[in-house]
Amino acid sequence: MITEFLLAGLGLVILLLAGDTLVRGAVNLSLRLGIPALIVSLTIVAFGTSAPELLISISAILDDVPGLALGNVVGSNTANVLMVLGIPALLSGLDTSNCDTRRNFVIMIVATLAFIALAFAGPFIWWHGLILLAGLAVMLGEAAWSARRHKRDSAAAAALEELEDVEGADPDMPWWQIFVFLLLGLIGLPLGADLLVDSSVVIARAFGVSETAIGLTLVAVGTSLPELATTVMAALRRHAEVALGNVIGSNIFNLLGIIGVASLVGPIPVDPEILHFDLWIMLAASLLLIPFVYHRWVFGRITGLVFSALYILYVASVLS
Repeated sequence: MITEFLLAGLGLVILLLAGDTLVRGAVNLSLRLGIPALIVSLTIVAFGTSAPELLISISAILDDVPGLALGNVVGSNTANVLMVLGIPALLSGLDTSNCDTRRNFVIMIVATLAFIALAFAGPFIWWHGLILLAGLAVMLGEAAWSARRHKRDSAAAAALEELEDVEGADPDMPWWQIFVFLLLGLIGLPLGADLLVDSSVVIARAFGVSETAIGLTLVAVGTSLPELATTVMAALRRHAEVALGNVIGSNIFNLLGIIGVASLVGPIPVDPEILHFDLWIMLAASLLLIPFVYHRWVFGRITGLVFSALYILYVASVLS
């Protein structure tokens, strides 16, 4: 079993590194081709940072363990709120009093409710996927329109400043390096996903738990590590809006984009336990953000402790 845990860890590391290199290569290729930085931020970066979850979901379906795919998404969304916000708040606090994330928060709640409704009409198949992807397209279109309107209404930023706002942008990156990044990302993502999925299945069977439970816990925590790292750095730099926006945006993409695409690859059955327990925990965790979004409460250390403790209780209940 030690070998399987090491292989799962190796698969996760490969996934995270490959996702980062793919984002860097795709961002700089797009900017070299003249695609606006705003569009790159809203599409390529957002999809690229969700690439590990997407590849895991697709690999799980192809390996005939679709429960791991659904568990990964539901578990990641719960982890994003309780763990990814809880740990940074516990370390240094998050002053969200000046953050205005109401619009995106409403989109996240609507996406969560739509996802739950489709789950009860499950299994997730191609038409569920098309509905979810249509919702994602509407959200991206609205975000692009709002961002462009904001840029028109405010003083236009310099082109270089806009470029620096895009993750991984390097205006001096040579063409050969761009293609190396793309190649490494495209090779590493499926390799890492296969390693992580295969090892997770072996671990699940050895401990007598379902693949869905492993997806909800081990895989979900692993794929939430990039969001956790981003949020911790944002908290230390006092950029609470980045931390909160990162979590909300990630949850929207997980629900609409990842399951939307994965449903087109193959059917995803919905475990009764997910229907009756985990989906509602995911929704409840999301609703816990209401006072922080609408009443501008501050994420203090006590809040971080409560959120982290709730997540530990949730993981313990899933594994038990």
